Amino acid sequence: MLYQIYETQRSFMEPFADLAHTAAKLFSNSSTMAGQAPMAQRVAAGYDLFHRLGKDYVKPEFGIRTVDVDGVDVAIHERVEIQKPFCELLRFKRFSDDPETLAKLKRQPPVLIVAPLSGHYATLLRDTVRTMLGDHKVYITDWKNARLVPLEDGEFHLDDYVNYVQEFIRHLQSIYGNCHVVSVCQPTVPVLAAVSLMASRGEKTPLTMTMMGGPIDARKSPTSVNNLATTKGFDWFENNVIYRVPGNFPGAGRRVYPGFLQHTGFVAMNPDRHATSHYDYFKDLIKGDDASVEAHRKFYDEYNAVLDMDADYYLETIKTVFQDFNLVYGTWQVKGVDGRTELVRPQDIRNTALLTVEGELDDISGSGQTAAAHDLCKGIDSKHSKHLEVPGAGHYGIFSGRRWREIVYPQVRQFILAHAAAAAKPAARKSVAKTASKPVVARAAAPSAKTARRTTAKTTAAPAKRAKGRA
Repeated sequence: MLYQIYETQRSFMEPFADLAHTAAKLFSNSSTMAGQAPMAQRVAAGYDLFHRLGKDYVKPEFGIRTVDVDGVDVAIHERVEIQKPFCELLRFKRFSDDPETLAKLKRQPPVLIVAPLSGHYATLLRDTVRTMLGDHKVYITDWKNARLVPLEDGEFHLDDYVNYVQEFIRHLQSIYGNCHVVSVCQPTVPVLAAVSLMASRGEKTPLTMTMMGGPIDARKSPTSVNNLATTKGFDWFENNVIYRVPGNFPGAGRRVYPGFLQHTGFVAMNPDRHATSHYDYFKDLIKGDDASVEAHRKFYDEYNAVLDMDADYYLETIKTVFQDFNLVYGTWQVKGVDGRTELVRPQDIRNTALLTVEGELDDISGSGQTAAAHDLCKGIDSKHSKHLEVPGAGHYGIFSGRRWREIVYPQVRQFILAHAAAAAKPAARKSVAKTASKPVVARAAAPSAKTARRTTAKTTAAPAKRAKGRA
């Protein structure tokens, strides 16, 4: 019933929000009578703020058209690589007319970025993607809004998430031979499970795993997010935050954890900060501070755009990660696409390097929660394990903004590059050895003098352009 009430309220507010948007434009235009009225700028700012608070926020686009690669603008084409019922694997294909740049792009390592399925869209990692595109072939998981997935497409469980990740890793390996995986926040747990299962089966695993701000061991330095999960029982979540999608969406009837509840929880964590931010936005509109106004709009266009999560996936995540701690206790069983159940054993990972990243001021995944992955992955040699704590960084600062670009990313790039280069050396030596071991082919008989003269004349007459093209 709550979902229906929310939708009714949203539908009721929508025309008023649109009207406020029109009024804001009218009063901010000095060429109109309304724009010349006393305090017109304040009135316009008030209407604009009302519009922002009352409007419906839709899924943003990544909007990455070009990236700079060593001073050359490289065009970006975003396309769907794999289509799944609850997720799309997106590829950011890069194009350049500069031969040197194109050759450089082809040599760069492929990276699978696993975005969180925790209320926001994958576009929350736009800065992560844009930065990494300069040095990597980038793919990302773009999770779908569960209210848009019809019931006939089936259910979605935490096990399905793990199976999706394995499929995407294998897809990149089939193209490039191997890949690197970067997970941010929530997906650190299913990514570790996916790679563990692949290792236990003897499959090829990614060259590196970079895990950023995730609840690998949610017992450590518990935050308000962890406390909610531990103080409320499983039945409480099932009875109080799970609702069916109303009939005006493709996923009508699907049980979900609604995005608007997640958004309310986000805001409730720092209500004063959000209130101050909106008031500052109002003052910036009056002052005409366009840069600050635009920065506020971009942030909240992303922050306020939320998606619904399938109920099975959400409840299983609460129980597995935050209540039973199955990963750290070694009791997590995952059902594969073939119906077989396998135990998640991170200690079986041996050929994948591990980098963990935490923010000093992270209030979502507390200190030590992500670093716990090193204790679980006992099979990884210490020289292939690294931990980074970012001073002064909150949760978003480790994957977006100045600290991400100036502190975190250079180390992530170097970590990936070092292990990509190390993996390439044995392959190169193997190729050389294979070539050297080939049997020597008997030399052909020397041509006759007449044949030699004809061949020499023909070669001399060849156009210089043709000779250059063969070089």
